[in-house]
Amino acid sequence: MTQKSSMLSAAEALDVLLAAVRPLQHAADVEQIPTLAANGRVLATAQVSQLNVPPADNTQMDGYAVRAVDCSSAQARLPVSQRIPAGHVGQMLQAGTAARIFTGAMIPAGADAVVMQEMCELDKTADGDMVLVKHAPASGEWIRRAGEDICSGSVILPAGTRLRAQHLGLAASVGLASLPVLRKLRVAVFFTGDELTMPDEPLKPGAIYNSNRFVLRGLLENLGCEITDYGIVPDALDATRETLRRAARQHDLIITSGGVSVGEEDYVKPAVEAEGRLNMWQIAMKPGKPLAFGEVRRDAEGTPGTSAFFIGLPGNPVSSFVTFLLFVRPFILRLQGVTDVAPQAMTMRADFVWPKADRRQEFLRAKINQNGGLDLFPHQGSGVLTSVVWGDGLIDNPAGQTIAAGDRVRFLPFSALLQ
Repeated sequence: MTQKSSMLSAAEALDVLLAAVRPLQHAADVEQIPTLAANGRVLATAQVSQLNVPPADNTQMDGYAVRAVDCSSAQARLPVSQRIPAGHVGQMLQAGTAARIFTGAMIPAGADAVVMQEMCELDKTADGDMVLVKHAPASGEWIRRAGEDICSGSVILPAGTRLRAQHLGLAASVGLASLPVLRKLRVAVFFTGDELTMPDEPLKPGAIYNSNRFVLRGLLENLGCEITDYGIVPDALDATRETLRRAARQHDLIITSGGVSVGEEDYVKPAVEAEGRLNMWQIAMKPGKPLAFGEVRRDAEGTPGTSAFFIGLPGNPVSSFVTFLLFVRPFILRLQGVTDVAPQAMTMRADFVWPKADRRQEFLRAKINQNGGLDLFPHQGSGVLTSVVWGDGLIDNPAGQTIAAGDRVRFLPFSALLQ
């Protein structure tokens, strides 16, 4: 066992976590699935377009396709020789004529500009439609060029991309009906504490409802994990060791909540030490000081590989939530093959006073107000779960730092941390 004698900073703890990652990368970890079903999955290999997008020059506007030289007077009167809806191919445009054309339709050969219909006036005559073009277009006006968006042979999606709706649309735009993605990360969770009770059970004296189970499962679902929930494990060393052994067999990562401190009833630490190895950290942050990280050995019948990763989160609900966002989220993303795991941060104005500096780095729950500044939740305790429901994110306040109204602070929005 490796034990840190002094507290790590949040940045140091994250560096240690990410340095230990073994990303999914074997052939058995890749599966080909329909593009329609790939939302939230991580791309295993880079995707290259085999065609140009758009495939041919087309119009950005409803209007008239013309030769710019025929309209230099800004009062050209031209016969309408053809009508070209999107999805149809027009004929060669003859000199001195115009083609009625609709958004997305291919530019006919011979035309080099489009004049939007608002700058034209149509005159229906017995001899056919005539159009008055009241604009002198430049060559190329309102034309999307072939390959303007994507060139054939270019990489459109790099490996490690966590696919979202816009990525799926991009893949579909070049004809990719299926995509190679990494399998879902297999995560086991369990919760320790004889005081824990499920919401559908009577609340006995001294008991509390297990909110962490609902929070952590929701966070893991957001990250596209395949979850096995072992529920509430009794506060006993043998029961904790047995659950760790079962969980390690077929999972990449084991996450627990509670039992990682050094009290007489905290059995997770000795159980992990007995079944594998453990780095036990005291992180210089508030909330979320206790965090355990290590590995649990697999038996011969388990998933290939010698061990499953282990992360033990604090039992206090806000501490568990915050440490998951700051440490578990980037660790899981990196395991999934995602390269950029840093959350987006914003610099914002504090519309409050925080007069007492703490020796630890603080993550304060705050809300964006109507004036574009940040308001602070009045109770910043590690058990106040209402603060993360009320808030829009976390203020990353350095150790030893007070905050005055008007100060600029580093803000981590939940909209980024919950992706």
